[in-house]
Amino acid sequence: MREDMGEVTASLQRPVTNEGRSRLVRHVDSFEIQPPTPPSHNGVPRSAWARARRRVSRWHRPYTAILLLLDFGAAAFASWIAIQLFDQAASGFSDLKQDPTWFHTVSYLLLPLGWVVILWSNRAYDRRYLGLGPDEFKRVIRAAVTVAASVSFLAFATKTALSRWTVGTALLGALLLILWGRFVARWALHYIRRRAGQAAHRMVLVGTLPECLEVYAAVTRSPAAGLMPVAIHITDGYAAARGMPTPVPVYAGRDVLALVREVGGDTIAVCGSASAEPGELRRLAWQLEGSGVDLVVAPQLTDIAGPRVHIRPIEGLPLLHVEEPTLSGPALLAKNLMDRVAAGLGLLLLIPLFVAIAVAIRISDPGPVFFRQPRVGHEGRTFRVWKFRTMYVNAEDRLASLVDRNETDGMLFKMKEDPRVFPVGRFLRATSLDELPQLINVLWGEMSLVGPRPLPADDGDFLGDVRRRLLVRPGMTGLWQVSGRSDLSWDESVRLDLYYVDNWSLAYDLSILWRTVGVVLARKGAY
Repeated sequence: MREDMGEVTASLQRPVTNEGRSRLVRHVDSFEIQPPTPPSHNGVPRSAWARARRRVSRWHRPYTAILLLLDFGAAAFASWIAIQLFDQAASGFSDLKQDPTWFHTVSYLLLPLGWVVILWSNRAYDRRYLGLGPDEFKRVIRAAVTVAASVSFLAFATKTALSRWTVGTALLGALLLILWGRFVARWALHYIRRRAGQAAHRMVLVGTLPECLEVYAAVTRSPAAGLMPVAIHITDGYAAARGMPTPVPVYAGRDVLALVREVGGDTIAVCGSASAEPGELRRLAWQLEGSGVDLVVAPQLTDIAGPRVHIRPIEGLPLLHVEEPTLSGPALLAKNLMDRVAAGLGLLLLIPLFVAIAVAIRISDPGPVFFRQPRVGHEGRTFRVWKFRTMYVNAEDRLASLVDRNETDGMLFKMKEDPRVFPVGRFLRATSLDELPQLINVLWGEMSLVGPRPLPADDGDFLGDVRRRLLVRPGMTGLWQVSGRSDLSWDESVRLDLYYVDNWSLAYDLSILWRTVGVVLARKGAY
């Protein structure tokens, strides 16, 4: 055997003729050579120094470097602003007139460097928190509190009489500038992900085909999330996928790590019941050690947000605890107070705009300025919603002739080119100005600023899961509006409404209000 292998090796080192090629094939066939398989991993690496130090996904490296520069520059610029605003900015630094070097070193180098170090220690540059969700901004605020405490402690310990106004302006200004810089950086990242499909994690989904397709639909709803499935590895065999159209290639019976490398992936997502196989998930995690490939688990907890899910290990067994939705308590009182105050101020500030819209409506089509329709509200109570009239006065009489042209599959009638809408009304709908009178409903406590869409009361009782959306007040805006509005299907709209009911919070409301501004300006799904 050794002589044969030597002959094969020698033949590889010289030009191959036709006779030599057939001879080489005979030798290769005789040894039944197979492609190399990855070594089995039992969780004990052969050498810690042999592990891969670089992750396959590296989009976050230049992004993190840009954040470092932005944060340092923001802190230095905030110091400059504070120094320019207050003449006593240098109090506490002796011999400033003779040698201002130390003061400038602290202001423009040490303090900004301290910001960066504390942000880093608070994991504000951790790739898991970059680009999506509020965790990144929460960590920046937490770091700001630490910086303020550190500066106060150092001033007290060294008995330095610093200018409180200067320090406060520098710290608050740095916080606001850092948050703004990160917001702009996140917007640029989302733009790159949506337009170019770059700076995203290439995922291989592992599980049964229905579970993988459900996860695929969830992660692709928002391209800004940066999750791009490129393949599916099904655990129930090819027969389960026979005859079913799939958005990405489907594989079965393959080594998962080898498949990830073949399709150029950098993340493995274990879906649904595949994560419950005894020992399989642990062995997969062992196999991925040192490979640079990330492992994520998508359990069968659909439409449940992170704050409601907590991991509590008991005797080595990690248990996922799902908390009940918060439908009462101080947070709800704060939400109601915010709604009433914002609605009252909004109505006062918008009086001139209301007058201008009313005049435009009366000129376009004589008749009432407002349109009031019965809607179903909190706990099934009926109320009359306020809206600016956007249709001709005989719109209700003409509805019967247009029912067959309905472009939605739900309880609301929608047409992109509805002939009942007059030109000014079309503009009001496109800009969502027709919804502003609903501030009256918010002020009276019938609606909220954020919540599920209020549905007509003349469509019968709400059946099944749809009734759950009546647990909270309907809103002027909501997840349905920032996710596509009239372009969404009925099932998708209900899913978003139920998700909001189960996972709402004040921070979530503020996030939806902020996203509403961009959606309204883009006129997305408004008709």
